[in-house]
Amino acid sequence: SNLKRARWGLPLWSLHVLWVGFLQSNSVCPGKVRWQDFDQDLYVGATVVRLGQDPYARNKFNQVESDKLRMDRAVPDTRHDHCRHKQWKTDLPASSVVITFHNEARSALLRTVVSVLKKSPPHLVKEIILVDDYSDNPEDGALLGKIEKVRVLRNDRREGLMRSRVRGADAATAPVLTFLDSHCECNEHWLEPLLERVAEDKTRVVSPIIDVINMDNFQYVGASADLKGGFDWNLVFKWDYMTLEQRRARQGNPIAPIKTPMIAGGLFVMDKDNFELLGKYDMMMDVWGGENLEISFRVWQCGGSLEIIPCSRVGHVFRKQHPYTFPGGSGTVNTRRAAEVWMDEFKNFYYAAVPSARNVPYGNIQSRLEMKKRLGCQPFKWYLENVYPELRNTSQKRAFTVSGLNHVKSHLKTVLVVFGFVNQNSFYSHCLRTGSQIRNFSWCRRAT
Repeated sequence: SNLKRARWGLPLWSLHVLWVGFLQSNSVCPGKVRWQDFDQDLYVGATVVRLGQDPYARNKFNQVESDKLRMDRAVPDTRHDHCRHKQWKTDLPASSVVITFHNEARSALLRTVVSVLKKSPPHLVKEIILVDDYSDNPEDGALLGKIEKVRVLRNDRREGLMRSRVRGADAATAPVLTFLDSHCECNEHWLEPLLERVAEDKTRVVSPIIDVINMDNFQYVGASADLKGGFDWNLVFKWDYMTLEQRRARQGNPIAPIKTPMIAGGLFVMDKDNFELLGKYDMMMDVWGGENLEISFRVWQCGGSLEIIPCSRVGHVFRKQHPYTFPGGSGTVNTRRAAEVWMDEFKNFYYAAVPSARNVPYGNIQSRLEMKKRLGCQPFKWYLENVYPELRNTSQKRAFTVSGLNHVKSHLKTVLVVFGFVNQNSFYSHCLRTGSQIRNFSWCRRAT
């Protein structure tokens, strides 16, 4: 033949056909599509809120507003100016992004997936693993499996956040795990700062600054960079504003990592081997709640650290209510399990603040206690002294006051009991019904 041939003997025209065929097929898996080519209107349109329906009913946020947004909408870059000029290492490990969901609004779930793919260097996202925790409609997740890099696992019964995340982590093939909630939007260069900190020290567990996506109009608002995660003795997560001294110390380097006693739990990055070494999640915790306490205590007390990374920003829809129920009161069960395993004698502070928790069965914790011993984890006293000294411990002076105590048996229906530590701004209050005794606070003696 007179046809020109390549060095290995194939006609050049045939190489062209092969190359075009390769480009037309998906480089990850045949039959997949790029996120840019995914049909958002078809996917979201199947579950829109009909005229006259409550837009908050399904998800406890305004689904109508969520459904209006494009899957790749632009959000403001809320990072500090210093972050925009920082060069990140190029040899970072890839991550598997694990997203669990149950009956999530399709528009919110799709934006979460697309924002990961759009805002991340392609070589750093090996895969996105969606774990469908037995949603009513299996197609919510299955259809997203058509997108490049997206894998979908579906539970055959409701397992809850913790067991679903463990299933996703077990299936992950990258050396680093990234956990996200199913109603997030990643900001510019969100992933590199997180991976860099974990690559430098595999015992670190790092979280982005969590920006606010308004549940009513879905406006994206930057959050303060002067916050750390914390809790009160009722073991409810809260944001602690840095002290004036802490903020002044950061003026020279405002984008330095922030050591935090607690993470919110929905969004964090962790080395996969370290996740497994530290016992993954407590698999006897159900649905949602308390898992962030447990993993925060465990990481700190067992040789690791928690950080918030200011140059990483991810938006999150914060709701006032949960769109699903808690079978068996799982939130309190989970919190009590965390207290019993990790707080030693300081768990009594929790029971003083939440007396009803004493009556909640919490199951067998023997395997978690054995793991704690095997790993040589520090006692909770160490955590209070070295990680969260702002949370006063029982060795310090205490005081309580009672408002209207002399009128308990007269016209007042309730009496307000306020107690806290001396020189501490955080106090706890309980309203006791008429005739009640203050037996719940027997541990609280007068300051001397």
